[in-house]
Amino acid sequence: MPVWQRGLVWAAGVVSLALGLIGTVVPLLPTVPFVLLAALCFARASPRSERWLLAHPRLGPMVRDWRARRAVPRRAKWLAVIMMTIACIHALFVVALPWNLAPLAICVPAGIWLWRLPDAA
Repeated sequence: MPVWQRGLVWAAGVVSLALGLIGTVVPLLPTVPFVLLAALCFARASPRSERWLLAHPRLGPMVRDWRARRAVPRRAKWLAVIMMTIACIHALFVVALPWNLAPLAICVPAGIWLWRLPDAA
């Protein structure tokens, strides 16, 4: 991969990781998919950044579990469902019809998909 492409892929990984970290506090912005996307970008562009992410005490286990078994920790599943529920209830009261149902249309399938994944150890 040319240097300029590696730079773009690495930058996409950094942006994805930043969005994932923001998603830890902002409802409806997922954390895990963005961290996994960052890991994919770093694996293709920067082995050093990938090693850092895999060695990170909070984010590393999530990436390693996903790569090994496509597994998500049960605690992360509960937290995701709780945050999605809060955000959907909030949207029902704050956003005008019919747009207030859009978060529900996204969160229900996402929650079902998430709970069908195996639990990480």
